[in-house]
Amino acid sequence: MTQQGVRWTADQVLALAPDAASRSAGGRLGVAGPWSGTGTDEGAVWGLCKGSGSEPYRTVVDVTDASGPAFGCSCPSRGFPCKHALGLLLLWSGGEVPAAPDRVPDWVGEWQAERGERAARHGTAEEGGSAPGPADPEAARRRVARRAARITSGATELEQRLADLLRAGLATAEQAGYGLWEETAARMVDAQAPGLASRVRELGAIPASGPGWPVRLLEECALLHLLDQGWLRRERLPDGLAATVRSRVGLPSSADGPPVRDHWLVLAQYDLADPRLTTRRIWLYGAETHRTALLLSYGAGGRAPDLALPVGLALDAEVSAYPGAGRLRAALGERFAPPRPTSARPPGVTTSQAAARYGEALRDDPWLDAVPVTLGRVVLIPDGDSWQLADADEDMALPLTPAARSRPGLWRLVALSGGAPLTVFGECGHQGFTPLTAWPRGEGDVVPLH
Repeated sequence: MTQQGVRWTADQVLALAPDAASRSAGGRLGVAGPWSGTGTDEGAVWGLCKGSGSEPYRTVVDVTDASGPAFGCSCPSRGFPCKHALGLLLLWSGGEVPAAPDRVPDWVGEWQAERGERAARHGTAEEGGSAPGPADPEAARRRVARRAARITSGATELEQRLADLLRAGLATAEQAGYGLWEETAARMVDAQAPGLASRVRELGAIPASGPGWPVRLLEECALLHLLDQGWLRRERLPDGLAATVRSRVGLPSSADGPPVRDHWLVLAQYDLADPRLTTRRIWLYGAETHRTALLLSYGAGGRAPDLALPVGLALDAEVSAYPGAGRLRAALGERFAPPRPTSARPPGVTTSQAAARYGEALRDDPWLDAVPVTLGRVVLIPDGDSWQLADADEDMALPLTPAARSRPGLWRLVALSGGAPLTVFGECGHQGFTPLTAWPRGEGDVVPLH
């Protein structure tokens, strides 16, 4: 069957997990014990999972929808996908879900019918007359002007606070504590500049953070000053850099690039969470265009972002770039087929080429933390208390970032390498290299490391 031909690997299933707890819980449910009534056809995978209640949870996943996997479960979890959906997919990936082409359970058929009705209503709303009328362009212009004025006021105030800090000496930042930075960040939120607020909060975590913190604080203050000045002088900047400044300050924008259709390999997916918002970063690589694109998805109030794509599979889809100098961020558009296996792989570069690529990117975006890079034929080797990825054929290496050294994925990479060269995809920046996925000896399936 078609379904069996594109069965996902366990790594690809677990890459959909919204967090480590869901990944662990889903792994425990990826065995036959708690499941009954499982089945699969060309449209879905389903099963009943025994839980704490008297009735089992009804779980169903559509893995063939071109818009991405769709999940349904009767459990009360707010996670997306829940542990039961992950466990069911793991069971399916191991070939332990029987094909059931003759009869689909009624509850599965009802779920599929409801999805079809929602899709039809959505299509009607797009095509019919229920869409709102055009907005008043003059009112929109006034709103933009008012927000720009607030941001300018906030940026001017922030410049004064940075100047006060430098005049008083960086040692005062340690004495003042985090409250000063949180107050300043709140002022930037009031100024409708969330990008500035986020960078101010990051400043507050630097004082007393370990040896060398004054140097790090001065560096970040300089970057924040540069962003402030970029906003205050944005009319004099080239269009691409001005768009980057607007984005860094926190102004919303829409993907304005022409749609680019390709078979997009899902290279990596991971979440960055804070108490207010969870940001999911998904890296894609176009097999025909050889272009790398970044998708961002958000979940507020502790909820997982909606968009989840299986790492290692490819999407026949369109993406459109957002404005900005680098134009790496993109929006996912129409999808023409469900995710499928692919042999496409991004070409690898040396560690020196990776560092040069980051340096070149900084000319367009001085606030860029890292760039996507695929390292070819590198060996993971210890470096005192740290680790680095060294070229197998050259005398150069990149240190791993502090964040990468503290994650479990580091030991997975150690085990995967075994001292042999690997191809590794990740993010290369001023703190070093963060590995996200790897191919053993440049071949085989993508192995997620995050």
